[in-house]
Amino acid sequence: MKIEHIAMYVNDLEAGRDFFVKYLGGSANSGYHNEKTGFRSYFISFSDGARLEIMNRPQMDDMKKTEVRTGFVHIAFSLGSAERVDKLTEKLRQDGYEILSGPRITGDGYYESCIAGFEGNIIELTV
Repeated sequence: MKIEHIAMYVNDLEAGRDFFVKYLGGSANSGYHNEKTGFRSYFISFSDGARLEIMNRPQMDDMKKTEVRTGFVHIAFSLGSAERVDKLTEKLRQDGYEILSGPRITGDGYYESCIAGFEGNIIELTV
């Protein structure tokens, strides 16, 4: 079994698409729009076959995203090396994203950094 895709609602669909393409190497489809409901989405595909669906609709709750809560908390992207984690973390810092932790070696041996990425969603960058 494999996870087919993960989905997340976003306020700014095009900016969300651009974030995952620019920083994480995703490739976006041409999008979907249901004119009756106002629902819109993009599928972002990554080189290893993983897919992320980002979605938007006219009325959505936009609750505060805290680091310690129930439910989905972060998306982790394996970049392949500590050097790539360091470089992307610094690029995101320079572009104004908040670095929540790292880069560092965690207690369970991961080399990672965590950022408050697009719309405050937590993105983990790891080897």
